[in-house]
Amino acid sequence: MSNLPVPLNVRAEHQVVLGRPTTKPPPTLPVVNGTRSFWLRNPNLFPSLTHGSEGALTTDADICIIGSGITGVSAAYHLAQSFSGDRVRKEPVKAVVLDAREFCSGATGRNGGHLTAHAYRGFRWLHKLYGKGEAVRGLAIERYTAGEVFRILKEHDKIEQVDFVPGGRVILLFTSQEYEEARADYDAATEAGIDLSDVEWLSPEEVQAEFGTSYPAVVIPGNNLWPLKLVSVLYNIAANATDNFQLLLHTRTPVTSISTSEPSAKRHWTLHTPRGTVSCSYILHATNAYAAHLLPWMHGPDGIVPTRGQVMAIRANMPNALYRKGFVGNDGFEYWFPRQKPNLPLSGDETETEETNEKGQLIILGGGREATQNGGYEFHEIDDSVVNPEVSTVLRRFLPAVFPDKFDEGNQVEMEWTGIMGYTKSHEPFVWSSR
Repeated sequence: MSNLPVPLNVRAEHQVVLGRPTTKPPPTLPVVNGTRSFWLRNPNLFPSLTHGSEGALTTDADICIIGSGITGVSAAYHLAQSFSGDRVRKEPVKAVVLDAREFCSGATGRNGGHLTAHAYRGFRWLHKLYGKGEAVRGLAIERYTAGEVFRILKEHDKIEQVDFVPGGRVILLFTSQEYEEARADYDAATEAGIDLSDVEWLSPEEVQAEFGTSYPAVVIPGNNLWPLKLVSVLYNIAANATDNFQLLLHTRTPVTSISTSEPSAKRHWTLHTPRGTVSCSYILHATNAYAAHLLPWMHGPDGIVPTRGQVMAIRANMPNALYRKGFVGNDGFEYWFPRQKPNLPLSGDETETEETNEKGQLIILGGGREATQNGGYEFHEIDDSVVNPEVSTVLRRFLPAVFPDKFDEGNQVEMEWTGIMGYTKSHEPFVWSSR
């Protein structure tokens, strides 16, 4: 077994660093020239990446949604659904989505492509913070959300369109500490009544026989997909759901500030952009890591901490190196999955792969934040126009160390990019009304 190029058992240290005060200023707007993500290449989708970036700006709306990633567009989807059952309105509810860059070009368009709920991981942490009932509900809503995405895609016959591939997730446990922590979470979740009958524990020998690496592992339900295609599908469903709801989009239209309107004005809020102003009655902030740009009290460790993640597309040595399953390792710091054919049926030959040539199967691999020399875990980094060379080096060495027979350190990296995630100390999202 090769030595792994990443530090291990650093979850506790990661939490300490996440909670430290920062001297860095609040995030600015996203940089203009972000690195090119695998998911954003030649999408040929509607809406286009630059939809609504030219021409007249919508100046009045009932609802303004700032951010066109999964949060903003799924909110638009649910708004559309909520108005679908109403009697026909005299005028539709008008919602406008504004994005500083291109459509879905933030963290959603730059992530690792996984759609997997935590089956049990973090249960004891949630129990400590919120109690048993909330811990159970926290994991239940993750599973519900992943299931709802599949239900929506199936209902609208869009499973193949988003490259949805089931198959499960393999959690490799690199150290005895990681194994013991996983087992403790599993046991606590089971004792709390969570059904984990679909979770399978594998011995190192079983993992070696099936995947070619000698670590113990846990297999949980999981999927992967093309994130931009999913968000595009949700946008189009929302835009065409009902005559009672009108959905508009303006990309390359950053919101630079928000002010309250005059008391006599029809709308309460005015959003200021370089293209003009937009007046609205309600604002939904779906800005993730950039929230503190418009909501300055969200800056710092008690708010949302911008965190730069790094991902690459790299070739294996063989056409069917990892089959259909997604993987995580090192307490979740590294995550990867093999790309499959977009039209691969939900049941069929697991060795059939997309973009396979003489160089081997294409793997989407992310992680490496814990290996930076400054020990900062890429917290408070908001520049996704560059990659961190330290992380690049580690990621290139990671899969050859885990699967020495399937990857070489010299294997071709076809694309590499970064994206800015939003972290919180509790690891839970903020969902509340702000005035």
